[in-house]
Amino acid sequence: MPDNPRIGRQDLFPPIEPYQNGMLPLDGVHTMYWEQSGNPTGLPAVFLHGGPGAGATPTHRRFFDPAIYRIVVFDQRGAGRSTPLGETQDNTLRHLVADIERLRVHLGIERWLVFGGSWGSTLALAYAEAHPDRCSGLVLRGIFLCRQSEIDWFLYGMRAVFPEAWRNFSGFIPEAERSDLLAAYMRRLMDPTPSVHMPAARAWSTYEGVCSTLLPSPDTVAAFGEDRMALGLARIEALYFRHHVIKPANDLVARVGCIREVPAVIVQGRYDMVCPVISADELHRAWPEAQYVVVPDAGHSAMEPGIRAELVAATERLKRRL
Repeated sequence: MPDNPRIGRQDLFPPIEPYQNGMLPLDGVHTMYWEQSGNPTGLPAVFLHGGPGAGATPTHRRFFDPAIYRIVVFDQRGAGRSTPLGETQDNTLRHLVADIERLRVHLGIERWLVFGGSWGSTLALAYAEAHPDRCSGLVLRGIFLCRQSEIDWFLYGMRAVFPEAWRNFSGFIPEAERSDLLAAYMRRLMDPTPSVHMPAARAWSTYEGVCSTLLPSPDTVAAFGEDRMALGLARIEALYFRHHVIKPANDLVARVGCIREVPAVIVQGRYDMVCPVISADELHRAWPEAQYVVVPDAGHSAMEPGIRAELVAATERLKRRL
């Protein structure tokens, strides 16, 4: 239970508006949206959204006490308010890690708390392992290690639990192409014609939204089906699934030794179907110093009541250590 008396167990902090935002040119193609809210002289914290490609929302500011934290939120290249939306050129994990470091330097921040869930946990681990001296702490949720086994689960394994959603997902593709759903979706998602790529994006993104909560959540499904969210998520997620699986030589768990001294909290839903608990369990066994919280009545979404409560509790605990 969070220690801050101003918030209830399952509540986020009240909505706030940014005090500063901007667009940071990254290269000749990409420009990144960023914003700051909370306390301008507070403890720096950066929020890494999921997907890849999902983009950030105003709700993401609310995991942090705005009186204590200097809250940095941004949209990764190709996602959300960053431009161009859904752009796959020069979009790799290496680029995203470099973008975080560029933003840190741009904002004049020495070290910051890194908070990421789902794909955001992948990116947080990759960034921390590349720049451990820049991380004052880590909050990780719904661990995804970008391994082929996890991608195969997403594409085919989730039908064991969500057969109706998977039938809609696979049924969007003509039967003759269903032996390789990823390739079939890639052809449509990368097509420049909106009448081709947008229906495919909505089918992909809606599938993920349906499978993201323990109990049905129409609001979650509707958010995943929104055009900007659907296109960024589906196109860039498919790109990473096809071309940017993390190879064993760069495995995030194998490299965790360099960050074992960084204060960290891992929050995982027991019934997370998008990023099953086995990945979080393996990470924690390699990193016993990290606090590991399995929420017994939650799926994948950060908005699940138990997940939400534990994430707020994590930022509350860490603020006294940083």
